Parts: sequence; structure tokens; C-alpha cells
Amino acid sequence: MHQSPPLSLFTCQHWRKFEGRIFGTTVLFAALLVESWSAGGGMGLAFGMFLASFDNPTTQEEVTGKVRQQIIQQAKKMGQKSWSSCKSFALMGFVFSLSECIVEKARAKHDITNTVVAGCATGGAISARGGPKAACVGCAGFAAFSVVIEKFLESHT
Repeated sequence: MHQSPPLSLFTCQHWRKFEGRIFGTTVLFAALLVESWSAGGGMGLAFGMFLASFDNPTTQEEVTGKVRQQIIQQAKKMGQKSWSSCKSFALMGFVFSLSECIVEKARAKHDITNTVVAGCATGGAISARGGPKAACVGCAGFAAFSVVIEKFLESHT
């Protein structure tokens, strides 16, 4: 009986297969970015819905209104929170994949250093609005988180 190989997400390692082909690297690079953006967005939607379900109405009008109105109001809040999380996670996935692929392409190696640099760039970029201190904390935190995830995924392949 024929067994199909397990499904896996694109990684920058797939570039090597397309290196000699015209536009191969560019197409794969674009596929990786779209995949990261859409997977991050989908995860953000689910995460936003989950967290929004814990929000309670805060104003007296919402509490004393009819049940139908309360449901509609909560659905709107859930949609807003989900959309916000969707955009944040999609951006995070896109920036991480972009920086990891650029670093791997520049270094011509696939190792944990690429993950650390990409995590630092992502965390710093996402938290840069909070100032330099927030960017440094975001860089260190996301780099550490990226290494933990990378090690976890390595042990399961």
C-alpha cells in the first residue's frame, strides 16, 4: 500500500531545489510569504475569537438590553477583535518568513542563527512603536520564542 509523505509547510530549504531555474526562487519565496501570511491570519482569527468570547459587556445599557441585542453587540465585538488579531498574526508571520528567508539566502546556511536573527527582527519591528526599549525587549523575546519553537519542531521531524 502506497503511503503519501506527510504534509509540511514551505521552508527556505526548498529554495535549493529551485536554485537553477528561472524565477524558481522568486516563486517559492512568494509562496512561502503567502503561506505564512495566510496561516498567521487564520491563526489570528481563531485566537481573536477565542479571546473575544471571554469579554463581558461593560456598560449597563448592554447588560439591560434585549438578549438579541446583546448577542449582536457581542458578535460585533468578537468580529472586531478577531480581525485585529488576524492582521497582527498575518503581519507577524509575513515579517518572520521574509526576514528568515533573506538571512538564510544571504548566509547560504540553514541553522538556528537564521531563526534567532529573524525572530529578533520580527520582535523588534512589531514592538518598535513602543520605543527603543520595547523594541529591544521584543527582539529578545521573539528571538527566544523562535528558538524554542524551532527546537520543538526539530525534535518532531
